[in-house]
Amino acid sequence: MTTRVPDTSEKWGSAVNTVVIGATAEQGGTRTSTITIGGAATLPFLSFEDSIGHRPAIAGEVWDSGADTWPETLKAYGDTMASPGAWAKKAVEFGAQLICLRLAGAHPDSGDRSAEQCAAAVKEVLSAVGVPLIIWGCGVDEKDNDILPAVSAAAKGENCLIGTAREKNYRTLVAVCLADRHKLIAESPLDINIAKQVNILCSDAGFPLKDIVIYPTTSALGYGLEYVYSIQERGRLAGLRGDKLLAQPVICDVGFEAWRVKEAKGPTFDSVTDENRLRWGPMWEAATATVLLQAGAELLIMRHPDAIREVTKALDRFTTTTKA
Repeated sequence: MTTRVPDTSEKWGSAVNTVVIGATAEQGGTRTSTITIGGAATLPFLSFEDSIGHRPAIAGEVWDSGADTWPETLKAYGDTMASPGAWAKKAVEFGAQLICLRLAGAHPDSGDRSAEQCAAAVKEVLSAVGVPLIIWGCGVDEKDNDILPAVSAAAKGENCLIGTAREKNYRTLVAVCLADRHKLIAESPLDINIAKQVNILCSDAGFPLKDIVIYPTTSALGYGLEYVYSIQERGRLAGLRGDKLLAQPVICDVGFEAWRVKEAKGPTFDSVTDENRLRWGPMWEAATATVLLQAGAELLIMRHPDAIREVTKALDRFTTTTKA
């Protein structure tokens, strides 16, 4: 006698939007490749239920200046960190599929670099590598309103992903991304209603929802990651059920969060004798990234090459199609 196993798989009524980053020569840009994220019609990696969409992508984080403030255990890129172009090339060699250029040097307290200097850094990276580019402002609204129009124009036609648009600072970014044909990162705190509100504001200002990537902010392993997971999962469930304001792919700033924690920065505790102590940082970053992938992240910004390698291996396993 054969026992019939009931089908417990879920079927959803909608899917995550797909967003293409980068433009080749045929598309009006100079990139040698493009990256497509999103498209999942089920929860992360449940290929036995429906399509898991495009494979999540990893971006290597590069700063325009100020990398000397990074902990020693993170300076795996060596002397290339003095030049955003050279640093970007090394990040691609280490496995990054995109480059996230963070304009940290534009922050008023960290160099206050001009719009012209920021635009020059963007052009340097675009010349150095052929992968798509994410451009991330300094996080100060007034300064970002000054520099982002210039960097957007410097990359016009390259279909970059630029951010971040926030509830109180979205108009300038929407305008420049529309004018220069870029995609947009919409930032919100860990609050689904605010995430929807930012998307509404950007949409009302004329930016298409299908070209938005959500950044709901994150945290690192051991620092509230379980709450982040629950919020991201709720957002993904809403998107799969047909909520068009939560159907966007998700980007997570993994490296920034993971390397803020004291455990990741190196042998800061005299009582610690673990011979793997210097590997804690990459391990912390990789573990954080792996959790966020399973919460629904489609695009990760990462720092340490060892962490990038480990997460790439995890993605190889997660995206192997299996049938129930």
